[in-house]
Amino acid sequence: MGLATLVGLDSDTLGPRFSLVSLLPTSAGTLVVAFVVAAGAPGEQPGWDEAVRTARTLDASDVALLGVAVLVVAVVLHPLQLQLVRLLEGYWGTGWLAARITAPLVARQRNARQALIERATLDPATTDPAATSVPADAAVADQVRRARYPSDPLLPTALGNALRAAERSAGRRYGLDAVVLWPRLYPIVPPAQRAVVEDRRDQLDLTARMCATFAGVAVVTAALLWRYPLWWLLPLGVLALSVLAYRSAVAAALSYGEALHVTFDLYRFDLLAALHLPLPADNAAERQQNKALSTWLRQGGPAPEAYRHLD
Repeated sequence: MGLATLVGLDSDTLGPRFSLVSLLPTSAGTLVVAFVVAAGAPGEQPGWDEAVRTARTLDASDVALLGVAVLVVAVVLHPLQLQLVRLLEGYWGTGWLAARITAPLVARQRNARQALIERATLDPATTDPAATSVPADAAVADQVRRARYPSDPLLPTALGNALRAAERSAGRRYGLDAVVLWPRLYPIVPPAQRAVVEDRRDQLDLTARMCATFAGVAVVTAALLWRYPLWWLLPLGVLALSVLAYRSAVAAALSYGEALHVTFDLYRFDLLAALHLPLPADNAAERQQNKALSTWLRQGGPAPEAYRHLD
């Protein structure tokens, strides 16, 4: 039984995405902080026995009130999910402080990308010119580089670069601007593929929310427990969970980017049909048509010259 159930709600009422992305992390963070307070912090030395005694004194109305508080916080924070992900991506503004923080982090990302480029570059002195395949290590390095890093400009975080790489490369081989075309392609994607995309996006949003929630909980519990060194392991452990959640968010971003690529590969012609545009005869014609379409939808310009209306 979850906290929302105690106040008369269930996952069907709230929606599975809200329950997973917003309610679950908020509930987990609240329970950790509530445990620390129930254990006696910050007024006295925390203890497990004190936490158990406090928990036993709670009645149904106390738990329901806690459930309402968690639900309200989750509802208030849910619309900010996109801003949270963008914050973790490294969109921190253009002010002086943001620039000072961003510069060394971007340099670190650039060095990591350069190391992959060097691993993927074949040495003519040691490479057999007659070889028909690329060495495995070089191939893997090139694949990782393309998945994790876009061309310049780089963002200061691994999550931001993984998502930017996906946005820049999905559909690019066909001349499509994924950022512009994705909102138009998504509604016509078949349910099976849409479920894959949504599942991977939910994984990304959940791990990003877990990262932010655990980081906040680590700060709060550190403030409550700073006078009790024996309990410092708790905020440190929560902080470690935040770091782990961030790494999971990067992995989820790579998986989400792969789903975007597959969707453009399989259903880009359905997009042209939905826009009543003729199907191209070959790859060159496709790229030319898609580039013109992307430019028209992004910033105006010459409109399509002909439409193809299905009978």
